[in-house]
Amino acid sequence: MARVPSPPVECAQCGAEIPPQAHACPECGADERTGWRETSIYDGLDLPDPDSERPASSPKNSGGLAWYWIVTGVAVLLIILLSALGLR
Repeated sequence: MARVPSPPVECAQCGAEIPPQAHACPECGADERTGWRETSIYDGLDLPDPDSERPASSPKNSGGLAWYWIVTGVAVLLIILLSALGLR
């Protein structure tokens, strides 16, 4: 019968620490059937760094919602003012 390979110290899929006699990663469930690969299937993909900054929003959309609320606020103030003066 084939000997089951011992797990690596760290899971290649999620980076969690794996106990010495574990049959699967306690975090993501990777197990000996995957061969306890030393590398992840995602290694080599050109993915952005999760800690990197996100690009700023485009200038054309940055003030759209703010403009709406300004116009709405002015309209509400005008309605209140006209109502208070009795000029409805």
